[in-house]
Amino acid sequence: MGGGGRLSGEFYDAIDASLRDADARVEANYPGGPAVRQPVHTVYVPASRYHEGLAGEWGALASAALEEHARDLAEFAGVFGPQATVEVYDRVREKLRREPIEDLRIDFEDGFGKPGDDVEDEAAVSAGAALARSVAAGTAPPFAGIRFKSFERATRRRGIRTLDLFLGALLGVGSLPPGFVVTLPKVTAVEQVAAAVEVFEKLEGAYGLPARSLRFEVQIETPQSIVDVDGTVAVARIVQAAAGRCSGLHYGTYDYSAGLGISAAYQSVEHPAADFAKALMQVSAAGTGVLLSDGSTNKLPVGDRDTVLAAWREHARLVRRSLERGFYQGWDLHPHQLPSRYTATYVFFREGFPAAAARLRDYVEKTAGGVLDEPATAQALAAYLSRGLDCGALTESEVAERTTADRPGLDRHIRRA
Repeated sequence: MGGGGRLSGEFYDAIDASLRDADARVEANYPGGPAVRQPVHTVYVPASRYHEGLAGEWGALASAALEEHARDLAEFAGVFGPQATVEVYDRVREKLRREPIEDLRIDFEDGFGKPGDDVEDEAAVSAGAALARSVAAGTAPPFAGIRFKSFERATRRRGIRTLDLFLGALLGVGSLPPGFVVTLPKVTAVEQVAAAVEVFEKLEGAYGLPARSLRFEVQIETPQSIVDVDGTVAVARIVQAAAGRCSGLHYGTYDYSAGLGISAAYQSVEHPAADFAKALMQVSAAGTGVLLSDGSTNKLPVGDRDTVLAAWREHARLVRRSLERGFYQGWDLHPHQLPSRYTATYVFFREGFPAAAARLRDYVEKTAGGVLDEPATAQALAAYLSRGLDCGALTESEVAERTTADRPGLDRHIRRA
């Protein structure tokens, strides 16, 4: 450094030395958000109902519902509002044909129940082999995995056995899919997460998988996974206990609400208690590379036309609410929720696309625009556009035309601190 400063080089060295451990800790714990695709939803299907053609089946059912209740652009906009343009309409219909499910979770927990060990053993083997066949056939969603039973005392051994059998059947037919993820539900003690890490390490060794290839998401659906018995923020400790294996935190609407004593009529992803929990999830995950997912709504678009349209509008409103709050993923429980999921998501990205693209272009070209953006905001703008590309709301050609940045260029902005 030049100039006439009065501090010595030895002093600078001493400050560096005093912060060496802190620097290492920050770099290890906060690597930043990953420049990877995040699915816009996770679809939960009971293991007893899973088969290798399920994704296509859901797409056909969702398309049929859309054709029945939004037969043309005018009816579509009548349901979802004037922002549901022809571009959104066409792209939603194409999405339902091409990739109706982005992330599938084969459920051996609440959605499966406790049918007995023999039945669950058979279902685990059958589902693992079916997923492998769908991957080989190119019909599997880009992300898939299972939710097994929790690590609480009553279900711990059953959950581990199901995971073991499922992996054995999956790997007996094919290889581990690149988007494979496992869901750890109902965490009531941080130690359960550390135990999951130990189980995954053992399974990798048993099946000859690369180290750290098995990752899991943690469902935040108990009060104990937000605040621990000693008053500390448990969700932050959960992320640390996962030792780099935690890929996501998923909010569980109804178990969490019930655990707080909220009556059934008022359990919702927009309850103030839900927002409090999700705010702690968001702060705890920030900068760690752990992704966030909102929960589900149990108001399904089934029944007569008025009921379906009301449920679609409600679901689309809640999806939009989550997106605006930085939760880019949620749960879907029925094929008829796919039209409202994708419509709300596509409207969100297409509505904000012109301004986001212009701001990123101004930042890259150092042009004086109406907003003075900092590097962190440019990173967020690039991430927003990448998310729109990943789900199909935007195309690479229109993003490149508006920003002068191709996909690798967007990824570079995302990784740049």
